[in-house]
Amino acid sequence: MPIPVHAFAHRPLTAAAVAELVALPAELHIHYDDVEAVILQRGWSWEHDLVCDSFRTGYGHVLCAEGGNPFGQPEARRFLVFGEVYPVDPDDESMTNGPWLYGLMDDWQEQAGWSGRRTGTDQDCEYVLAQAARAVTEYLGSAPERTILSSAAVVTGPALTHRVWRTRTHALVLGPAADNGPYGYLTHLQLSYTPLGCGPDLPREEDEDGLARWITAHVDW
Repeated sequence: MPIPVHAFAHRPLTAAAVAELVALPAELHIHYDDVEAVILQRGWSWEHDLVCDSFRTGYGHVLCAEGGNPFGQPEARRFLVFGEVYPVDPDDESMTNGPWLYGLMDDWQEQAGWSGRRTGTDQDCEYVLAQAARAVTEYLGSAPERTILSSAAVVTGPALTHRVWRTRTHALVLGPAADNGPYGYLTHLQLSYTPLGCGPDLPREEDEDGLARWITAHVDW
């Protein structure tokens, strides 16, 4: 039975957007004082409202970069947010969060190229994630190595699918992630690009607890 969500918004992820994300660690390191000029040159902008101290890429997604500088620094974590979900909280029957959180969801949905709706289901979110997975597969030329449903231990909200790919140096994890924005009650749909050194080697498929810990180590700060 589909699990409801109060609202969701997204902008489709493309293979070109994935390629841009994957290329960032290998780029020339830019001194922080010069980041402003570089993001303007690329057609990016700063983003301080939807997610604190992040960037709006030319593809319209929100990019969070460890240290506030996405260029170079292969040891840094990067998270590309292409969807936002306001999950139903079974412990919030009075909907005390509803009015102001709906306003925040409207802020996401009203961004150029974004779409969404109030009231939806986990299956709507899974459709967005499956679409994004096709973009990652198209760019990398390979299917994910691991696929697992999230749990309350990984992220708040309905159990949604995480997919894992690896390059020689980094992990790509596609799925739900904790909201590190200015509010803390929503769930990101994001593509994480983080060094493999954030955790031990990728656990076996049957080790669901170990895989959940590995994912958590790679999708959060």
